[in-house]
Amino acid sequence: MAHRFLFDTDILIQYFRDDPNAVQFLEQNDAEFLISTITIAELFTGARTEEEANTIDHFCLGFGVISVSEQIARQGGLLRQKYYPGHGTGLADAIIAATALQSKAALVTFNTKHYPMLEEILVPYSR
Repeated sequence: MAHRFLFDTDILIQYFRDDPNAVQFLEQNDAEFLISTITIAELFTGARTEEEANTIDHFCLGFGVISVSEQIARQGGLLRQKYYPGHGTGLADAIIAATALQSKAALVTFNTKHYPMLEEILVPYSR
């Protein structure tokens, strides 16, 4: 069975910038790709034109989208409460971490320091 990967925003931004490593990782991987609605919001924050927004819309069709449920919100809030003092964990990162935990997926990110609460983190390549 293929792995489940939940993508953090940073790797997806590299894909949109045509980073060959990001393109290869996303296009040559047989894992189940997941994305949080929080990550979708973060991607749209960077859309400067309607064309870029349309590209993001189309791109997200290739992912299983995980919405923020009450259970994810609760766990995310508790993770932020626990990890903010020592690690500065933001609410968006805490919710993404809770999404990874609830969906039993490895988080694909470059920002390992943002996710001290996760054991399953995949840094897809060196930058």
